[in-house]
Amino acid sequence: MSLDSQNLAYAITQIAHNFGAVTVVGGAAVALVWREAAVQRKLAWMVLAGWLIQAVSGATFGAISYYFYAKFPDIHSIALVALKVKIVCAALGFFLAAWQLKAQPSEVLRRYVWMALCGLGVLALSSAAILRWFS
Repeated sequence: MSLDSQNLAYAITQIAHNFGAVTVVGGAAVALVWREAAVQRKLAWMVLAGWLIQAVSGATFGAISYYFYAKFPDIHSIALVALKVKIVCAALGFFLAAWQLKAQPSEVLRRYVWMALCGLGVLALSSAAILRWFS
């Protein structure tokens, strides 16, 4: 049995992508119920890292395809829309988590930001399922 380097690269990237997804949704969900400011700050760092992992691992999927096939994956229609939604979610999620760390908003505003971050994570996860199914 030989080791398939392409599948190994995809699998490692998928593992990172999955842990990033857990971090962005789970971190935001925990922050909604655990309101201590110091804990929320740590969770904001985790969520920020999770969105970064999502972006980097997502780009890595395309890079792996390009490396092995000399072209990017051929996706279209619904899958392309889902990919664009995921990219927008990652950009907004990263921005909101970073803004929350820098601005240190009031508790009320922080709660709205956590709701938005949780929603973006859920939307990105849902888009991932659509992207996987239609590509």
